[in-house]
Amino acid sequence: MRPDSASPLVPFLVACAGIATFSAMDVLMKSLSIDIGAYNAVLWRTGTGTLISGLVYLAMRPTLPDRPTMRIHAWRALFVAGMAITFFWALARLPMAEAIALAFVAPLMTLYMAAIFLGEKIGARSIAASALGLVGVIVIVAGKLGGDYPPEALWAVGAVFLSAIFYAYNLILARRQAKMAEPMEIAFFQNLFVTLFLAVGAPWFAVFPGTGHFPAITGAAILATVSLLLLSWAYARAEAQILATTEYTGFLWAMLFGWVFYNEPVTLPTIAGAVLIVAACLTVARKTPHGDPVEPAAA
Repeated sequence: MRPDSASPLVPFLVACAGIATFSAMDVLMKSLSIDIGAYNAVLWRTGTGTLISGLVYLAMRPTLPDRPTMRIHAWRALFVAGMAITFFWALARLPMAEAIALAFVAPLMTLYMAAIFLGEKIGARSIAASALGLVGVIVIVAGKLGGDYPPEALWAVGAVFLSAIFYAYNLILARRQAKMAEPMEIAFFQNLFVTLFLAVGAPWFAVFPGTGHFPAITGAAILATVSLLLLSWAYARAEAQILATTEYTGFLWAMLFGWVFYNEPVTLPTIAGAVLIVAACLTVARKTPHGDPVEPAAA
């Protein structure tokens, strides 16, 4: 177990770098999800990530994790698998900025999951913040209803919410995992277990990608692994309430990358809704107790 860093500045900057790296991975995964489907994009990315992270991890001659640590690796990977499939399915059908903005409701969902699983009390400020976040979601969805979007767009919005539910529970697990294992161990076993879980459906859904897809798959695997290493390192050394705001820099990267690589315009409802959702999350963060184990984590 690593002690928290005396100064949060370095972990904060490392977490920002992790979010930027993860957002760059989203660019490649959006393209792959459009071409070969979200299931195959995630399966081949995590499979490649297992090989890449495994070579580094095994070269370190590690000791095998104990049973509780292995259990949390597998349990978290199960939710990461569901989160990734649903999010990247939606990302293939929504502008990047909209998908990221809607996904910001996950920290608000975590409040209620913490009440269910950890017995925490939900105060009046948290309830008010949830209502504000809901208004932000309504603003974004209303913007879609009034625009020219494909029929699957609203289904994609639902997929983002399902992904956010998986993500919210993942947040509860993430810091505990970061305290039990080193970043490279987390990266290897998360890639490994997600690949194993998805491989169950391979006889029905797996498609071998074309050679033209391998650069994007390899690039996405490297970026995802680097992002996970950076975030795991940061969250093992600083409190969630300090690092939580780094997650929202992902919206800025999503706007930039969506515009540059996919010519996606950023609508006023998306910006307005994102501002409301972020304001709600920051309202909650102000009351987060010292050492509360809730923080973002890469898919």
